[in-house]
Amino acid sequence: MKPEAIAVPASSLRDEHFMALALQEAREAARRDEVPVGAIITVGDRIIAKGHNLTETLNDVTAHAEMMAITAAADSLGGKYLPQCTLYVTVEPCPMCAGALGWSQIGRIVYGASDPKRGFTRFCRDSLSPLHPKTIVTPGVLAEEASQLMSDFFRSKRRRR
Repeated sequence: MKPEAIAVPASSLRDEHFMALALQEAREAARRDEVPVGAIITVGDRIIAKGHNLTETLNDVTAHAEMMAITAAADSLGGKYLPQCTLYVTVEPCPMCAGALGWSQIGRIVYGASDPKRGFTRFCRDSLSPLHPKTIVTPGVLAEEASQLMSDFFRSKRRRR
C-alpha cells in the first residue's frame, strides 16, 4: 500500500523558508555574543528588513531583533505602518516588542520558540493584547531549532562562568 502524499500549504513552506533566514540572523547574534534572536520582515516574498539582537553591542536594552527590524522596515517603506508586512522572529516577542509591533500595525507575526517566562502571550492572557486587532499570529514555526539555539547559547554562557 502506497502512503498518501500530504500536501504542504505554500504558506507553510514560505514560513519555514523565511524562519530559516531569521535563524541565520539569530546565529549572527550568537556569534557576537548577543542573545540569539533573529528577525526578518517581508512584503510578499521580498525581504525588506533584517535584524538581530544588539543589546550588548549598542548597550541599549531596547535593541531587540524585532525593534531593529521594525526600524529598518519603516525606513525601507518610507512609513511607520506595516500592515502589509510579515515579521518572522525566532522567539516569541516580549511585551515591549509586541507593543511596538502593535503600534506598527504589522499584518502578521510568525515566531519560532515560545517564551513562557518573558513572551508577550504570558502577559496578555487576562488583558488586552498589545498587538493590532488585525494582526495574525502564527507560532511554532521551526520552534525546535530556535529553542535549541537559545538553549545552546545559555548553556555555553553558564560554562564560561
